[in-house]
Amino acid sequence: MKDVSPVTPDALCAYLAEQGLAFHRTDHPAVFTVAETAPHRDEMIGLHTKNLFLKDKKGRFFLVSAQAHAPIDLKRLHERIGASGRLSFGSAEQLMEKLGVTPGSVTAFAVINDRAGEVTMVLDAALTTGEDVNFHPLINTATLRIGRDDFLAFLRRTGHEPLIVDLPVPPDGQNA
Repeated sequence: MKDVSPVTPDALCAYLAEQGLAFHRTDHPAVFTVAETAPHRDEMIGLHTKNLFLKDKKGRFFLVSAQAHAPIDLKRLHERIGASGRLSFGSAEQLMEKLGVTPGSVTAFAVINDRAGEVTMVLDAALTTGEDVNFHPLINTATLRIGRDDFLAFLRRTGHEPLIVDLPVPPDGQNA
């Protein structure tokens, strides 16, 4: 039987190195929210991110990555990404089943665990400007900084051609 256990953070780093994709790892105390990352950001250059694991009315899954403080209109997001009806957050069980991570550790790198290709990777266009991007390496006690081109190469090599969109902003500019 084929091993389908989730990739470990060390195995992810080894995979990136084997693929010739450069990254820098910063270890830090566990963080569960964007706000909790603030004390650690000074030592990390590049764009910081937030990641949302969502599902639509038909049961399709989406992993949305955006800049850490980008307001996202969740009531209109489905229109922008081609989802069926309004989106809701996937459960912790679905998150572990599809991406092999726990809440608080959601990251674009988790698509490495989506071997069946059931999760659509959605990238905010603001993350593709050319600056390095920062994501957790499948755990929330470290952050990997990776160049935009290497990051996009990683997504494509895992079979996840990203859907790059300008995410909708709520009318009041706050998160909806």
